[in-house]
Amino acid sequence: MLWIALSAAIAVVGGTVHPVAGPAIERGVLLVDGEKILAVGAEGQVTIPSDATRVDATGLHVWPGMIDAYSQLGLREISSVRGTMDITESGQMNPNVKAEVAVNASSSHIAVTRANGVLLAATVPSGSLVPGTAAAIALDGWTWEEMVRHAPVGLVIEWPAMGPPRSASSFDEEDPPPPRDWEERVARLDEMLAEAKAYVAARDGKGGERDFDVRWESLRDVVNGKTPVWLETSNATQIRAALDWSAKHALKVVLVDGADGKGGDAWRFGTELAARRIPVILKPTRLPRRRGEPYDTPYTAAAKLQEAGVTVAFGSWESSNARNLPSEAARAVAFGMPRAAAERSLTLVPAEILGIAERYGSLETGKSATFLLVEGDLFETTMNVQRAFLDGRELDLSSRHTELWKKWSARPMPDR
Repeated sequence: MLWIALSAAIAVVGGTVHPVAGPAIERGVLLVDGEKILAVGAEGQVTIPSDATRVDATGLHVWPGMIDAYSQLGLREISSVRGTMDITESGQMNPNVKAEVAVNASSSHIAVTRANGVLLAATVPSGSLVPGTAAAIALDGWTWEEMVRHAPVGLVIEWPAMGPPRSASSFDEEDPPPPRDWEERVARLDEMLAEAKAYVAARDGKGGERDFDVRWESLRDVVNGKTPVWLETSNATQIRAALDWSAKHALKVVLVDGADGKGGDAWRFGTELAARRIPVILKPTRLPRRRGEPYDTPYTAAAKLQEAGVTVAFGSWESSNARNLPSEAARAVAFGMPRAAAERSLTLVPAEILGIAERYGSLETGKSATFLLVEGDLFETTMNVQRAFLDGRELDLSSRHTELWKKWSARPMPDR
C-alpha cells in the first residue's frame, strides 16, 4: 500500500462533482485541505487559495468513495485454504467476537476492491447462530487498528433456518423442511438477551452484584438500543419470525436479506419495514427463490423496497467479488430503482447504517476528503477509477490484477 501525501490544499476542478447529498454540479470544484473538505460548489462559487494544488478533472466524475455495506474483506482470502479463512469461531453463541481484530490488512482482495472505487466496507463474521460483531473499516492501512473507522456496527445473528410449511403452494417444493431445532435456537437467543439484561442491570447497581463477563458486556449497547442487531434472513418465514422476535425485545434492527444466496423476501414486508424504520442490506442478486416467481423478482427487490420507503444498501457478502459492488446498484436501476436512490445506496445510506455518516458517504463541507475521480458512468462496467483519495490522501490503485495485467501485457508474442 502507498500513501501519497499532499502538503497543501488541493482543488479538484473541471469535472462533474456528485455530492450525493445534493444534485450533481457540472464543472464543479472540490476544495480539500488535509483530511477535510473545505468547500463544494460550481466554478466561480468557490475561492481557490493561490497555493492550492489543482487537480484537473475535466471529463471525469467526482464521487464519494463507495461503501460495501456487508462483506468479508480481510477475513476471507482463499476459501479452499483453511488457514486463510477467519470468518468464524467455534461454538454457536459468540456475541463478544470482534471481526476487526481478525482482519488481514495485507489481503489481496482489499487492493483489488479499492481499485474499483470501494474505499470502505463493513466486514462481518459468519458461520454460527451469533458469530459476533461487524466493523466498518477503510480499505487501506498497515494494521487493523489503522483500518477501523467504527466498531461495533452491529451484532450479527444468523436467523435459524425454518423453512416454509409444506402445504403452502406458493413456496418451492424443493425448499428444505424446517430444522427440528429452530425453536431451541430461538429460545437460546431469548436466554442470551435475558442474561445480558440481567447482567447490565446488576453491573449498573440495579439488582445484585455481578463479576465482569466479556460475553454479556459486549451486549450492553445492544440491550440498551444503541447498537443494532443485524438479522440475516433468507425467506419470508424467517423474516416474519425475526421481525416479531426483534419487536418483542425492542431491539434496533438492520435486516440482511438473501442470506442463503437466493433472492430474498424482504420486499414482501416493505410497508412494515418502512414503518419501523428498519434498513435493509441486499446481498448480490441471484436466481428467483421459487419456481413460480418471475425471473426478475430478485432484480426488482431494491426498487420495491425503495418505493415502499425502506432504506436500502448493497453488500457484496464476500471478498473476492466485492469489487463488483457498483454492478449491484446498476442492476437495481435497470429494474426500476431510481438512479439517485441507487447512488445513495452505494455511499450515504451504508454510511448511515454503519454509523459513519458524519465523516463519509457524501461530499459536503466538513466531511472526510474521501472521493474518487472516475472516467465514465459509475454504473457501467467500463467505468475506470483514475484516482482515489481516502481521508485526504491519495491511494495507490495498483493491485494483484494490475500486476498480472502488466505481466501478461509484456509477454513476448510467438513467432508466426
